[in-house]
Amino acid sequence: MHSCIYAYHGARASMARTPRYFTHRLAAATYSRRGTLGKRSLSSAVSSNHTTAASNAEERPVLTDLFGRFHNYLRISITERCNLRCQYCMPEEGVDLTPNEQLLTTAEIIRLARIFVLQGVDKIRLTGGEPTVRKDIVDLVQGLNDLRPLGLRKIAMTTNGIALRRKLPLLHQAGMDGLNVSLDTRDPRKFELMTRRKGCEHVLRAVADAGKLGFDFVKLNVVVMRGQNDDEVSNFVEMTHDDDIDVRFIEYMPFDGNQWGKRKMVGYRELLDRLATTYGADNIQTLPLEANHTAKGYRINGYKGKFGFITSMTHSFCSSCNRVRVMADGNLKVCLFGNTEVSLRDLMRAGCSDDEIVETIGGAIKRKKQAHAGLDILSQMPNRPMIKIGG
Repeated sequence: MHSCIYAYHGARASMARTPRYFTHRLAAATYSRRGTLGKRSLSSAVSSNHTTAASNAEERPVLTDLFGRFHNYLRISITERCNLRCQYCMPEEGVDLTPNEQLLTTAEIIRLARIFVLQGVDKIRLTGGEPTVRKDIVDLVQGLNDLRPLGLRKIAMTTNGIALRRKLPLLHQAGMDGLNVSLDTRDPRKFELMTRRKGCEHVLRAVADAGKLGFDFVKLNVVVMRGQNDDEVSNFVEMTHDDDIDVRFIEYMPFDGNQWGKRKMVGYRELLDRLATTYGADNIQTLPLEANHTAKGYRINGYKGKFGFITSMTHSFCSSCNRVRVMADGNLKVCLFGNTEVSLRDLMRAGCSDDEIVETIGGAIKRKKQAHAGLDILSQMPNRPMIKIGG
């Protein structure tokens, strides 16, 4: 108990010292949504525990901030390593990686996931770095899948797709529900320029295979940068003609080292106007906004898939934000663009109980601001490189 208190106050003290980044055994039932990996049926337990999770959320609204936003979506970065060097994510000179001993272990990730699920989180997304470079990625997904009786409904992953293809069947079997694949160009030559690596064809084959395996959803994430890939937007939309895929165009966002500039960013209205010229405004359907939406969705008449715009820079969606992040080093980040963090890793390693960790999580969420800063301020604010936050 004393070591836990010491760790907590140590984290608080480090907030005053650090100008850039403020640092403030699981016994789960064996269960598989698909039934192929489970050792016994827990249908009655699922019903019971869903009720318990909902009751806990009502009785202890730890994940509700001061503006009434309930945070039921947890993004966990499981590595800082990546097999690409995308310009908007990592500085050209690279980044200093956190030593392995300071990163969360698999057991610590599962413990934190369980804590969040018991407080009402029902969707978890694995990010990185590149999650598939982690050797135990399948075991980790299985460990998360074991939390479904406690209320977890969706497990997803954001990946660059380079090493995804051979792991797809095992990830699907382990309980992965859906995938977001980052692909900013379909041109192999341009791909190499933008990512500083080869492999465009590997990503495209992985996307095609994922569509055949029966994942609940497969989405493409396209970061649009003027003069680099903004001329490919209609080509990406054409991918939705025959395939039930969701292409999301992401406004270029500022992070440390990615040389962001207003002239490089293409706002969603400009892109939508271009598409209206190509397809005709009357042929573009506006789709209903989903709950806690991040994307404004559209569909071309007669097309099977859909596309959308993530408008973080020009039209923020802070008012419906339901997301928090745990980074690979165990720091909790309640806003992507905020630079205040608290170390959950230090609390666990100091021997803090789950209840003490829950109290710390609740305090961080209660300090979450109503909205992130405006465009000009964001571009000047210190923040981690994207690769050390988690996409």
